[in-house]
Amino acid sequence: MSVAGAWHGALATCAAVIVADQATKQAVVTELAGRSPIELPLGFELDYVTNTGIAFGLLDQGEALVIAITLAALALLVAWFARDPERPGLWPAVGLLSGGALGNLADRVRDGAVIDFLDPPNWPAFNLADVAITFGVALLLIAYWRTAE
Repeated sequence: MSVAGAWHGALATCAAVIVADQATKQAVVTELAGRSPIELPLGFELDYVTNTGIAFGLLDQGEALVIAITLAALALLVAWFARDPERPGLWPAVGLLSGGALGNLADRVRDGAVIDFLDPPNWPAFNLADVAITFGVALLLIAYWRTAE
């Protein structure tokens, strides 16, 4: 893929993740705030949950630090991508990671907490941004390992 194509792909993926993430969170706020959770298959629940920390509630009440860590990680990710945008598999990873991080960052800046709504048994609740970040990290590792051989 060309350099321009890689950047366009990453930006389009990032934008799609942000739009989907924010739309689902708005629907959750509108439909689930103040209501009982909705039971889903496999013990999951659809519920309105907020998280002021990062993964698993770490750094709870550390809003400024969490924002700074997020922005620093995004800057490093974009800098790496800028150095090698044609690396196979890198642009989707960057798009997913950036979109997920920016989706959660938008919540944090706007509301002081991230909105989560997918609540599995015996695991913290999460959202679409978290799913995008997880898949983005997996793709990032694959892109790295694939060319590091």
